[in-house]
Amino acid sequence: MERLLVLRLDSIGVVAEAQLNGVPLARSGPAAGAVTVPIHEYTLSGANDLQLVIQPPPPGQAGAPAPLLSDGQRGASLRLLLPRIGQLAHPENARTLAQIDWAPPSGEVSEVPATLRQTVELPIAFPRWRWFDAPPVPDPQVLLPQAAAYLQGLALGLARGDPEPLVLAARLRFEELALAYQRNLADDVGRLRLQVQQWHAKAPLQPPMPKADALMLRPLAGGRLLECLTPDGLLPALHSPVAGGGRIAWPLRLAVIEGRFYVIR
Repeated sequence: MERLLVLRLDSIGVVAEAQLNGVPLARSGPAAGAVTVPIHEYTLSGANDLQLVIQPPPPGQAGAPAPLLSDGQRGASLRLLLPRIGQLAHPENARTLAQIDWAPPSGEVSEVPATLRQTVELPIAFPRWRWFDAPPVPDPQVLLPQAAAYLQGLALGLARGDPEPLVLAARLRFEELALAYQRNLADDVGRLRLQVQQWHAKAPLQPPMPKADALMLRPLAGGRLLECLTPDGLLPALHSPVAGGGRIAWPLRLAVIEGRFYVIR
């Protein structure tokens, strides 16, 4: 692989979120800075829906409209870049395939959250990823008990230092990520196994057991994916403190097909 397709999100004075095909992929805060993420596994051949959201609400919340007065210093930009592998993902040394900018002049009042959208035709042939054909879930709340039970099995494995339940659950994700980035599938699986075993050897992992009343299923991509989060939306539902005072988390985005859960992303 010579090139890597990435999103670069810059913001100052506001919180900004980058979305691709209905999936939030990056957030940046009001302090000037940039976030860069690879996006192959969320990209489609042909038309792609790129969105820049200004002052997005917390995950899972609608967000009430509010006026925002610009001081001339607030702004955000979202770029779809195609740098060469090993090069910095920056507009100066990468091909820009799409760009969305938000920079209201001083004194202008904007209503936020605000969404700017652009349709992008990509000259890259990606496979048709499984998540795109997953059936939309009309009411994720109905599935909370079943999803909690499913996640409990994964959490129990981690609490025992056993990565296999998570490895088996995420098989489709591993397969597609290996294809998306031309990586070796066995290497990716091996890294997860080693990660879990090493952390557990330092101090037993203690993931909270997911419960239906302490779980958020955030619908993404029109309900085709359900992101498993803590009730406040700030953490993946599957997480654990680790030795040294840090925390490790395993983000999970599920598809529901014929009543069964699949970790697709």
